[in-house]
Amino acid sequence: MSELDFIHRWIPAESPDAPVLLLLHGTGGNENDLIEIGRTVAPGCALLSPRGKVLENGMPRFFRRFAEGVFDEADIRARAAELTAFIGAAADEYLFDKQNVWALGYSNGANIAAALLLLHPQILSGAVLLRAMVPLVPEEKPDLSGTRVLLCEGTHDSIVSPENAEELTNLLRWAGADVELRWQAGGHGLTADDMSAAHEFLMRE
Repeated sequence: MSELDFIHRWIPAESPDAPVLLLLHGTGGNENDLIEIGRTVAPGCALLSPRGKVLENGMPRFFRRFAEGVFDEADIRARAAELTAFIGAAADEYLFDKQNVWALGYSNGANIAAALLLLHPQILSGAVLLRAMVPLVPEEKPDLSGTRVLLCEGTHDSIVSPENAEELTNLLRWAGADVELRWQAGGHGLTADDMSAAHEFLMRE
């Protein structure tokens, strides 16, 4: 089976040295969901947007879960490895620098992006995690020094607790990442403030 076997969209960058933004949708989303957000927050960047392969009641996800907030950690590890291979294969196919890939993930997509950071720290240069929670605790401490991460969490999120968001922040900082945690007034859905924060963070790079 080809490592480029995710259903996906690829939109080339407007300049050859622009970063690639890996777009990772939430539960029930697909490869089209975050395209306009990607264009808004990172104008001119290349966009690589895969569809999650796991189906939960017909809804695509990036890994299995047993219940809300209760994840299948073995599946997370397997799916993170699979996604890492996909990024490498996509770099070969579309001729981009795999040392300049940033992730933007929402909900389940943010969780798999966090798993990529913790399990495969070499694959992402940085990440914007929108409504993320702790996907797992790695067995070995990853080296995320030099990696910038923005977490945007909702103050009234019924899915991600403040404690879990703080735990993820501390976990990434423990691994050496430069982490910025922003609290947005709202729930699990995205807001205009999330888009502004993501744009400011990515354009600072």
